[in-house]
Amino acid sequence: MMLSKLLGLFSSDMAIDLGTANTLVYVPKKGIVLNEPSVVALLNDRGSSIPYAFGSQAKMMLGKTPAEINAFRPLKDGVIADFKGAEEMIKYFINAVHNKRSFFARPLVIVCVPSGSTAVERRAIQDAVESAGARDVFLIEEPMAAAIGANLPVTEPTGSMIVDIGGGTTEVAVISLGGVVYAKSVRVGGDSLDESIISYIRRYHNLLIGESTAEKIKKEIGAACRPEGEPRTMEIKGRDLINGIPKEIVLSEAQISDSLEEPVKQIIEAVKLVLESAPPELSSDIVDRGIALTGGGALLRGLDKVIREATGLPVFAAEEPLNCVAMGTGKVLENFEELKHVLFKQD
Repeated sequence: MMLSKLLGLFSSDMAIDLGTANTLVYVPKKGIVLNEPSVVALLNDRGSSIPYAFGSQAKMMLGKTPAEINAFRPLKDGVIADFKGAEEMIKYFINAVHNKRSFFARPLVIVCVPSGSTAVERRAIQDAVESAGARDVFLIEEPMAAAIGANLPVTEPTGSMIVDIGGGTTEVAVISLGGVVYAKSVRVGGDSLDESIISYIRRYHNLLIGESTAEKIKKEIGAACRPEGEPRTMEIKGRDLINGIPKEIVLSEAQISDSLEEPVKQIIEAVKLVLESAPPELSSDIVDRGIALTGGGALLRGLDKVIREATGLPVFAAEEPLNCVAMGTGKVLENFEELKHVLFKQD
């Protein structure tokens, strides 16, 4: 008992949005204290992997490393694809938050998981966080965390609809009375948008570009529908697939909207499926309240418009959509004793 109290004094409990693209860490009374790309670089030394770089530093190495260094994303589609890399990355982020103030610090950690993740995938996340030094690990589904972060009335007897478009997955859910009434998780997200841009440019321009360039294109001139006014343009560089030399071309916003047509269509289909499956009483609430968009995908130009046209419902992006999941998980952590019996699922 004395040891647990002592550990509690040194601990700094935290909420982690362990995303495919970015990892955010929330600490009570401090807010979001860490926001880093979910990237790790490992050095291969005589058959063993040694941590080399994490976060932003590791992201700059993607596609640019020598043979002995492997820079990669340990998470894919919202779940762990490389256990060793994920464990080292989580350990680094936890230590970065603690600032190594205590050798004994073992925090209670709440981690977000996709609603469509399997029991095995959830167990892998839980094991990785425990191995990284957590005292206790609780899992919360991403759409619930996103809805809380977007300030939707999730505990009231009224329907709220959330569409959280992350790096690896899109989570669509109807929430009422502190629970997910119906949810659909599709493995389409920011990474899928990047891949669509890469494929389009390769197919129509015979140009090969990397993931970082595709992400930059998406952020600068990405659009879910063709622009009504003057389209934005962007110069990009890549490798010509015909003669193998570097080449520069100019892309327009209209071309990028064409390239994103398929993943955007999949997101709309998921939204429609959830709307069709929602109970009638909650459907009427959604007509009044509309659909909230969160996650990095909510920043895609024109996405709210295409979802509005497809459903006929009001659609709005939450404030700070990139931080909604982390903020929501943090709010739950700050009210842990009140909500733990209602919201958490430990597998």
